[in-house]
Amino acid sequence: MNLTPSKLNKFLFFKLPSAFLCGVRVKAIEETSCKVSVKHRWMNQNPFNSMYFAVQAMAAELSTGAMVIDQIQKSGKKISMLVANNKSNFSKKATGRITFECKDGHLIAQAIKETIATGEGQTFWMKSIGTNEQGVQVSEMDFEWSVKLK
Repeated sequence: MNLTPSKLNKFLFFKLPSAFLCGVRVKAIEETSCKVSVKHRWMNQNPFNSMYFAVQAMAAELSTGAMVIDQIQKSGKKISMLVANNKSNFSKKATGRITFECKDGHLIAQAIKETIATGEGQTFWMKSIGTNEQGVQVSEMDFEWSVKLK
């Protein structure tokens, strides 16, 4: 079963309602890239009239994790996934619609292949870049994913 933006957004509604209520939505997903957007509004703002960092983190994490979910499903194996670490840099106020894009999907297949072959957990880092409507980078987030056979 291929994951689509609508299936992932439905998943958000039922399993991650705080992200859904804050406006986080998957816009596109492919094997090696994923785009997630969120619009700055009253529900997700901080006291400085920009988007709260945790809302940005939810969108950025989803842009990486959606591809991990997809490739685990395609493997046909029972594999657990977990964020082990993350790093964030904020370079500009996040206002308007912010789009997070991750292009590191190529890293997932090798980690899944190795965890299946060895039975050992594997980790890998994925980067998500957040840009505003003008294409200016507002944040950059890195997530270290851990995958392991159940």
